[in-house]
Amino acid sequence: MKKLVFVSLTVLFMITSCGKKAENPFFSEYDTPFGVPPFDEIKNEHFEPAFEKGMEEQMAEIQAIIDNEEEPTFENTIEAFEYTGDLLNRVSSVFYNFNSCLIDDEISEIARNMATKLSEHRDNIWLNIDLFERVKAVHDKKNELDLDEEQMRLLTETYRRFERNGALLEEDKRERLKEINSRLSSLTLEFGQNVLGDVNKFRMVIDNEDDLSGLSQSAIDNAAERAEEEGHEGKWVFTLHNPSVMPFLYNADNRELRKKMQQAYISRGNMDNEFDNKKIIGEIVNLRIERAQMLGYDTFADLALDDRMAGDVETVMNFLKEVWEPALAIAKKEAYDLQQMIRNDGHDFILEQWDWRYYSERLRKEKYDIDEEEIRQYFELNTVRDGIFDITEKLWGLKYKERTDVPKYHEDVQVFEVMESDGSHIGILYMDFHPRDSKRGGAWMSSYRKQSIDREGNFVHPVITIVCNFSPPSGGQPSLLTFDEMTTFFHEFGHALHGLLSDCRYNSLSGTAVPRDFVELPSQVMENWAKEPEVMQTFALHYETNEPMPAELIDRIAESAAFNTGFRNVEFIASAFLDMEYHTLKEPFDKDEWTNVASIIDARTIEKYGIIPEINFRHGSTHFNHIFAGGYSAGYYSYLWSGLLDADVYEAFVETGDLFDPETAQRLRETILERGGTKDAMEMYINFRGREPIVEPLLRQRGLLN
Repeated sequence: MKKLVFVSLTVLFMITSCGKKAENPFFSEYDTPFGVPPFDEIKNEHFEPAFEKGMEEQMAEIQAIIDNEEEPTFENTIEAFEYTGDLLNRVSSVFYNFNSCLIDDEISEIARNMATKLSEHRDNIWLNIDLFERVKAVHDKKNELDLDEEQMRLLTETYRRFERNGALLEEDKRERLKEINSRLSSLTLEFGQNVLGDVNKFRMVIDNEDDLSGLSQSAIDNAAERAEEEGHEGKWVFTLHNPSVMPFLYNADNRELRKKMQQAYISRGNMDNEFDNKKIIGEIVNLRIERAQMLGYDTFADLALDDRMAGDVETVMNFLKEVWEPALAIAKKEAYDLQQMIRNDGHDFILEQWDWRYYSERLRKEKYDIDEEEIRQYFELNTVRDGIFDITEKLWGLKYKERTDVPKYHEDVQVFEVMESDGSHIGILYMDFHPRDSKRGGAWMSSYRKQSIDREGNFVHPVITIVCNFSPPSGGQPSLLTFDEMTTFFHEFGHALHGLLSDCRYNSLSGTAVPRDFVELPSQVMENWAKEPEVMQTFALHYETNEPMPAELIDRIAESAAFNTGFRNVEFIASAFLDMEYHTLKEPFDKDEWTNVASIIDARTIEKYGIIPEINFRHGSTHFNHIFAGGYSAGYYSYLWSGLLDADVYEAFVETGDLFDPETAQRLRETILERGGTKDAMEMYINFRGREPIVEPLLRQRGLLN
């Protein structure tokens, strides 16, 4: 009888879906090329009904698993659970991508409305004791089952997720955990929205042309166009978006305006306005401590690191300090050199944070005769894109075809079909390059559909997106990238490859579903080809003449690779230390201290590690989206850890004498890029490299070896 009830519900859902096809595109299969989301049909009003129906359907599917009177098996419990939630996955993938790159007041309101409901829904799954008992029954006899490697991985990871989400807790603690999860879901969402709110609110309007001294013509043109768009005729507007703030800090001669811009930039979420994040941080920290200790861990970091490649806090801290010590020593020498430059200019002020980028850029020009504006002429966005396509074709035979017949969510987006060398379809890649007020800062990769094999045995091809905030076209010029923007493009494309080349059976294990400190390996290893002189010649073409970048300029760029390495590594590791200081706390703060937590932890971190005052955290507490609004809590070190891996992986190519060695490239694809999370991260690494990673290539790459 229970099975009949489930069938009836399923039929009812199908009837409802068909009846509402014209109303809500999520309620039926996408009738689009390659099955991409029908962006031209999706309206904000469709999201909440689709979320509600998706949760309802998934709970019915889970109830059917629970009500199954047959003995729990891998197929009727673990695999059946893996295939639940199709509608919820579809609407979630679109909505949360929109909530990062197409934000408006309605999207923000929907996100707030759904945060608690979705948290409750997740808890109703992971804290469902009846479901867990079936999962546990299969797990208890795992060694008796004839499972292949990926099936065994799915079984152990599913059991582990239940365990880490509190399924073993007593009922009263499970209820408290639900409250914590719900509140954290709302707080982390609010944190990110506040950072974006401060970014969009800040404007520095300049009406005196003399105050533009030092800025490139492209930076001036961008500011003039922004001013015109916002009704400031004859003026210049600078914002906290990276393509605006960074050129200003590096090049503006006006020290007071640099100070104003720098202080606004580091004060996002800390301006004592409606977007203030200080109190939110205090509450998040306390809830994470409580959650970790409820699950049997001393600190949140212990909980987070338990399933990562590094494994424990001690390993992470020892690794960070191994890089920190030479980096700090070099940074102090760099600060001395910049102070000397200030004195040589006849000034008597002390080097401050708003001076570092400006004087280091001047010093770089003096030492290496390098001008960022000159470099940008050779990194036109589409030419760099085609260069990346060419590099990945040489490595893996990939081919790309631009598609104009595929729905897009924004007119600026580019869409490409990605294919194997024989023309067979791999997936669809969306690329969204330029800043807008509806997009959060930074750069990232995500998916609208992950690769998998569905329950009928069909291969599901991925739909991947990369989103950036690169310098937009201005002053009649196309989009010309800075060197850092160019390498960021390679970085995000590496993430895209991880999603596109995935060849796994199960959605929850495919693509980038790997430990947080392993996920940056495919992205960071791609940056090595971006910086390689012989490779750069193939895509660094002047946007007007199509002439390759002169060899002597490429040589100067290569010679300057380690310039300012102290600053770059210190500001990064300082933020990694800050992250660990928050998440190794064992005692919560009193509620009346919440607004002071950020300043307490900031000061403690600075004193504990001897962070010099001339360098600020790359990400300060109140705008540290990675750890308070993203998935990098107790994991910001992962970028450096992945740097350890990528430097060593790239050396495998260097050792062959061929940067495009086909055997090495294919081994990288088969052992890492295709495997998703179907194996242990260290096992995958050893399968590629033949040994565990060593630190020397990282230190050598970053100019930190004596």
